[in-house]
Amino acid sequence: MENKNKLSKNVIVLGLVSFFNDFASEMVYPVVPIFLTSFLGVPVSIVGLIEAVAESTASLLKVFSGWLSDKLQKRKAFTVYGYTFSTLSKLIIGVAQGWPLVLLGRFIDRFGKGIRTSARDALITESSTKENIGRSFGFHRALDTAGAVVGPLAAILLIKYFGNNLRPIFFIAFIPGFIGIILLLIFVKEKLSIKKFDPPSFKLSNLPPSFKTFLFVSAIFAIGNSSDAFLILRAKDLGLSTILTILAYVVFNSVYALFSTPAGVLSDKIGPKKILSFGFLLFSIIYFLFGINKSINLIWLLFALYGFYMALTEGIGKAYISQIANREIIATSFGAYQTIIGVCVFFSSLIAGLLWSKINPGAPFIFGAILAFISAIIFIFSKNEKIDKI
Repeated sequence: MENKNKLSKNVIVLGLVSFFNDFASEMVYPVVPIFLTSFLGVPVSIVGLIEAVAESTASLLKVFSGWLSDKLQKRKAFTVYGYTFSTLSKLIIGVAQGWPLVLLGRFIDRFGKGIRTSARDALITESSTKENIGRSFGFHRALDTAGAVVGPLAAILLIKYFGNNLRPIFFIAFIPGFIGIILLLIFVKEKLSIKKFDPPSFKLSNLPPSFKTFLFVSAIFAIGNSSDAFLILRAKDLGLSTILTILAYVVFNSVYALFSTPAGVLSDKIGPKKILSFGFLLFSIIYFLFGINKSINLIWLLFALYGFYMALTEGIGKAYISQIANREIIATSFGAYQTIIGVCVFFSSLIAGLLWSKINPGAPFIFGAILAFISAIIFIFSKNEKIDKI
């Protein structure tokens, strides 16, 4: 008898692909805000603008790419092209002499994410069973985040080796990204089990009520959830060195990787809504403490708790969507979620940059804590959704 809890080959390989992609991306990600502010002399408000444009504009692709993936019944091609764009973006940032080219590189990186994410998440869904959907997304997030642990550690070694010259890191980051693309091309197979059809045009009225509620709650939350670049800048602002700041980021990703799979397994047992609700409340507490904290030592605990929050929400949120969305337009649904969140992230990062510059560095986090608490309360008291079978 087939073990329905066993992870499929596609899920395992996609996890490895994400490991190598995040190995590459997270070599670069914690370095970029430091590269901009310390080496290119860019103010924090410009960092906020770069993150806002990169994250949100690219996210607009997610609903279209998801819809097109459903229409063409193709998942792998979107995933391959998306990871390729993200890998090439490292080279662009590496040659940047000013912030506009860094913006272009960050945009192309997120452009690739916009192309691949909806199709990849649909492929994970279609390669899983209802018994292991949480485990599948949790496993994927665990490997993805394991790459996010190795990447910053590699960046620290390279900073030491190149004597604080950050530029070579961007070129070396191309290598693990390229390895991930090769694995994807060779080992991942399409796995579609539904008949071809023309998916409907995207309208909120076509989405289930439970999905629309989750979109609304997530949008409120996202407006206060600014780019993680601000967490890095906050650590620097409180006095951590460049290397210690990156190590704090490693702590975050280590905890994230450690708890992602157990959180997914727990989600399969007790349901994703309870875990997501707790995750939103935990985020509110963490951001509030980031806002009022003046101690360097507490930074380490806060980054660890932030990793625990991510383990409770990132993969679990996708597992939740896979259960409440219409199966026939699953990639479109993932894309709608990512796009709406992306639009909100545009405003959140802009607001965070302005609050940091105009009020104080703690203000963006207090703002985020308030919105997270509001979204948690709405979600907790929303009507219990009927979960559809995978």
